[in-house]
Amino acid sequence: MNILLINHYAGSIVHGMEYRPFYFAREWKNLGHSPHIIAASASHVRYISPKMRGLVTSEEIQGIPYLWVKTPGYNKNNARRVANMLAFVSWLTVNSGRIARSKRPDVVIASSTYPLDIIPAYLVAKHCGAKLIYEVHDLWPLSLIELGAMSATNPFIMLTQWAEDFAYRKADRVVSILPKSREHMVKRGMHPCKFHYVPNGIDIDEWKSPSGRLPENHEHVLTGLRKEGRFIVGYAGAHGLANALHNLVEAAGLLESQPVVIVLVGQGPEKEKLEDLTRQRGLENAIFLPPVARSCIPRLLALMDVLYIGLQKMPLFRFGISPNKLMDYMMAGKPVLQAIEAGNDMVASAGCGISLPPENPLAIANAVRKLMQLDEDERTLMGRRGQEFVLANHDYRILASNFIDRLI
Repeated sequence: MNILLINHYAGSIVHGMEYRPFYFAREWKNLGHSPHIIAASASHVRYISPKMRGLVTSEEIQGIPYLWVKTPGYNKNNARRVANMLAFVSWLTVNSGRIARSKRPDVVIASSTYPLDIIPAYLVAKHCGAKLIYEVHDLWPLSLIELGAMSATNPFIMLTQWAEDFAYRKADRVVSILPKSREHMVKRGMHPCKFHYVPNGIDIDEWKSPSGRLPENHEHVLTGLRKEGRFIVGYAGAHGLANALHNLVEAAGLLESQPVVIVLVGQGPEKEKLEDLTRQRGLENAIFLPPVARSCIPRLLALMDVLYIGLQKMPLFRFGISPNKLMDYMMAGKPVLQAIEAGNDMVASAGCGISLPPENPLAIANAVRKLMQLDEDERTLMGRRGQEFVLANHDYRILASNFIDRLI
């Protein structure tokens, strides 16, 4: 079966996030199908941009064919990002017939954060009689209205609202990584039987045979802290506003009398502010390290005692969350501190850590103390439960097979 996956932000193990399209495509290929990914050249979530040769560039990554469409760059949520989206969608729409003839898909999947790519996906599917799947990562335009305080009468909001409603009506199936989003979609016109929840997952082989070695500085810092007997609370990922990491830094200040160190690994627009906050507080138990390659994640997390994930308190999370970071944490077999209020709670379901209120440094500090008081065997058991949970529910091999069996 030929599968065409349209995802503006699709990445790979070469380019970085987002990884889901690559992992699904690789597993579909292993199942005997022929996947093809179409993505935009410029994305704010990739670490490395594809090298373009003209308006479109073909590339093969571990046997998965990619078609990169040249789009203008951007670095903020402003008019340039909108131009980036429209350039991608416009090219696909104009060339939908040619794409249909050259790829001959049996299934077309529209899978971006925003819903506008349903338009070319619908046209391609109609050209060749393919099934149309709409995959939802975020609920646009609702997220822009609730988080960005944009008006429902804003022209861009009205356009994306039309596209979302069109997708729910025209798609043969609707897939969401948000487990509690069905009711919203039904209200927007989706037939209830179309909905399927397919969460994010984990690549088991990356963890069975980790190939990456930590950068020398990371290895030196973390092994040194362990030799000192420090209790390491780790965070690995983006340093953005939504991650609410200032609460973790504030918690470090409440733990100065304890043998605790907070280690934050990654980069993002809030990192400089967080480092300034650490200096202003005179904190010596909060350490910032640069990001590492994905292949290094297993080794990085193995050197930590507890892993932290947090998000700002936002009503939008009532639809549930499926963070890739949390999958990695659980696969690492470490206890997890989760400071998130959402419609689902994987940490509680797995019994692999402590769930606490968001944006509450005192709650974080108290949870760290509680985990410190457990003996090592208890923490090991807690981590093992998380690992067993993610293996049973988030193996990309199983998710990819389910995607095909249930939806196609």
